[in-house]
Amino acid sequence: MVKESKLLTYTDRGLYCPVADVYIDPHKPVKKALITHGHSDHALSGHRYYLCTALTAAIIKFRLGSFIQTQVVSWGEILNINGVSFSFHPAGHIPGSAQIKMEYHGEIIVITGDYKTEEDQVSGKYELIKCKTLVTETTFALPIYQWQPQQRIIKEILDWYQHNLKYGKSSVVLSYALGKSQRIIQSIPEEIPVFTHAAVENTNKVLRQAGLNLRKTYQVSSKYRKKDIQLGITVAPSAVLNTPWIRSLDRPTTAFASGWMALSKNRKAQAGETGFALSDHVDWNALNSVVDNCDAENIWLMHGFTDDYEKYLAPKGYHIKNIGSHFSSNRSSNPEIEEEED
Repeated sequence: MVKESKLLTYTDRGLYCPVADVYIDPHKPVKKALITHGHSDHALSGHRYYLCTALTAAIIKFRLGSFIQTQVVSWGEILNINGVSFSFHPAGHIPGSAQIKMEYHGEIIVITGDYKTEEDQVSGKYELIKCKTLVTETTFALPIYQWQPQQRIIKEILDWYQHNLKYGKSSVVLSYALGKSQRIIQSIPEEIPVFTHAAVENTNKVLRQAGLNLRKTYQVSSKYRKKDIQLGITVAPSAVLNTPWIRSLDRPTTAFASGWMALSKNRKAQAGETGFALSDHVDWNALNSVVDNCDAENIWLMHGFTDDYEKYLAPKGYHIKNIGSHFSSNRSSNPEIEEEED
């Protein structure tokens, strides 16, 4: 059992701080929402005020409407709301993603949102924060999910591309329009042109305008010859499968980039022709490292294999609160991909 806190509770609208009267990543409309990042399952429409980082503000204004009221918070800046200190710290998940630290009368709670400890070129460096209570995702909280280094996965993608090039095929990497796409794009050597679907390119433009340093990309259109596109790597959301857009390319071959591709059964089940296990979430080892080293006594579990991870942690003496998941751990579909197809 978890030791209950007066500082944080879980309601039908999501994580709630009653002292400050604010919510963190609420899944129903509220007056004031602190947003960890711009993915659609964390940043919903309908809130009166959104507090977030600059890159996240740019993304949610693009996705939800320029009319929404945002307050931009700098890294480490202290916001005092009714005596509670809030600060945003890098989560390493996607550009602009943050963990939210809450402190009140010596009690420290960290809400990770979604996070990744392996550093990449666009998402920022994850910051380990000491706390009494850690609220963590459990998207890949099973021992079978252990990532290979990003450098190795990118090499696999480049080898796949070279093979396709040799046989006159167009290489299409399927990934989230926000986060995964930019990570892949920035990892591709400059000498290889990168073409994009409009959903990815529009997101690139927003992030560039908000300050993200991202290499040059070219939106697929009639201004580029099919043979020119075939010479590069195309990055697109998975929604393009079986559409006229992908059929307009010259002999396209597709590959999913997702942590779920770590399992052969998922690679066989997905509609792409191959898959690369590249995730923007912590794997089993990284998750345990965070839990072991943050000094937390209380662990709150969200988003994923919460039941399985609770069973693993229980003998270790932590006080555990199992909030539950937005998706069932028994689902064969891919919540990483579905998240962005709204």
